[in-house]
Amino acid sequence: MSGPKTSEAFVKDLVYADLLCVYGQLLTEKQRDVLDFYYNEDLSLSEIAENTGISRQGVRDSIKRGEEALKYFEDTLKLYARQKAFDEFMGVILEQAKSIRKDLNPVSYSWIMQQKADTLIKNIEDGMKIFD
Repeated sequence: MSGPKTSEAFVKDLVYADLLCVYGQLLTEKQRDVLDFYYNEDLSLSEIAENTGISRQGVRDSIKRGEEALKYFEDTLKLYARQKAFDEFMGVILEQAKSIRKDLNPVSYSWIMQQKADTLIKNIEDGMKIFD
């Protein structure tokens, strides 16, 4: 995972919104709130400062510290990377199960086989919702 691009402008790296979903409860309440306003509510630094009662520079610093903490958690635990890999793997399996179901011909395969394929597809789709 790469961090935000370095430049004069304060550039949003939206991977932090995903990391906030995974690791948000490990942050301080202030960091979590500021990052939520910034990434999920898409508020400006000035708007966040107004909502939280801290300076614009304080908001920027809090965002930076929160991003560093999220990056540290991901570098250490790798839960986000594992979740993405799992989602990709399950997507492949789901497509394979759908292909099997599509190839089942009602004349040559029993209704039981079609039901099993449908059940497999439903179980995979339900399993993919674990991280939602």
